[in-house]
Amino acid sequence: MSAALSIDNIDLHYGAAQALKGISITCEPGRITAVLGRNGVGKSSTLRAITGINHVSAGAITFGAEVLKKSPPYKRARMGIGYVPQGREVFPLLTVKENLETGYAGLARAERNIPAYIFELFPVLKSMLNRRGGDLSGGQQQQLAIGRALVTRPKVLVLDEPTEGIQPSIIKDIGRALQFLRDEKGMTILLVEQFLDFCREIADDIYVMDRGEIMHSGPASDLDNPDVRRHLMV
Repeated sequence: MSAALSIDNIDLHYGAAQALKGISITCEPGRITAVLGRNGVGKSSTLRAITGINHVSAGAITFGAEVLKKSPPYKRARMGIGYVPQGREVFPLLTVKENLETGYAGLARAERNIPAYIFELFPVLKSMLNRRGGDLSGGQQQQLAIGRALVTRPKVLVLDEPTEGIQPSIIKDIGRALQFLRDEKGMTILLVEQFLDFCREIADDIYVMDRGEIMHSGPASDLDNPDVRRHLMV
C-alpha cells in the first residue's frame, strides 16, 4: 500500500534567495516523520518541494522507485502524495460532501467514493455533510482538509502544521487519526509542526531545521535533549 519518500540533498531558491540548503529527509512506510523548527526556517518550503508547488534547484526527491524531477502537483497527487496545506484551504462555499468529493479528480471512476474509515476517524464530517465548509470551526475545517486528502487514496500523507490554531480536543482527534493511518493502514506520514508535545506523542522520527538546513535528525525521544530543543526556542 505505502511507499517510502526520500529527499536527497535538495536546494530550493525563490529568485536569488536560497530557502533550502542540502536538505535530506527519509520517510519510511508505517512511520510518522516530523519536521520541526521556528517560523521561517524552510519547513513549508520543504513540503512545497515535495508536492511540486516549487521545483528544487539541486538534489532529488524519490517517491517509491520514481524520481519526481519536475512533475507538477496534480501528477504527484495521482501518484499517491496527499497534501494537507497550512491554513486548511477548504472551499468555503462548497458543502462538506462537495469538499470531500474534490478528492475524486485523480481517481478512476470505480474509486470515486468516500472511504468509510474517514467518517470513523472524523464523525463530525458525517454529521455535517450538507454544511458549507466556510461555516465549520477551524478544527472541523482541519478534519475536513485531512479527510479530503484521504479521499485521494494517498500512499504518503504530507501535512503542514495540522495543529495550528486548533482546540486541544481536536488536536487529540487528529493525533489518533494519524496514529491509525500509520498503524492500521501502514501509511507514510510526514508532518511539519511546531507543537513539540504533539510530535513527542505521535512521531517516530524527527528532523529539526534552522535557516534552511537540517540541524538534527533522530528518534522523537531526542526532543527531550536540551541541545535539540535550543534550535526550537524562539
